[in-house]
Amino acid sequence: MEERIRPTAAATVPLELDALYEAYADMIYRLALVRTRNRADAEDVLQDVFFRCLRRQPHFRDREHQKAWLITAAINSSKSLLGRADRRHGVGPEALEFLSTEDDTDNSVYNAVMQLPEKYRTAVHLFYYEGYSVEEIGKMTETNPSTVKSHLHRAREALRKVLKEDEPDV
Repeated sequence: MEERIRPTAAATVPLELDALYEAYADMIYRLALVRTRNRADAEDVLQDVFFRCLRRQPHFRDREHQKAWLITAAINSSKSLLGRADRRHGVGPEALEFLSTEDDTDNSVYNAVMQLPEKYRTAVHLFYYEGYSVEEIGKMTETNPSTVKSHLHRAREALRKVLKEDEPDV
């Protein structure tokens, strides 16, 4: 009788997961960091998102569907993590350091964004950093598009106020 060899866990991992990770890990981590404001929590969310992807093996219509699924999973995972009573973290300097880019000479905008309430931070990140429309953000966050517009408007107003206070008097 022929003995069947069971594939190892590594052999059953689809190659697409590696490609998804390479393409979207930084984006998922940044979104998680914006939502959780803590590097360790953002890493937990990142792991959870790709574990969900591995476990569920979703079928994607196209690259945009992949990206939207991963963003939605990151939002849901960070929401679950933040809902736990034992999670109470502030913004650490590492969060701002990771979010800033070489082109940014002033972290005041990042500092201001990170101080916004979670719903505003998420809307700002998805709209300005990831390039999603208000309607797409609404679908991903399960929020009415008019509410997303309101979040963006209120976030911009809060940022104007904070950044104006930071300007030196001339």
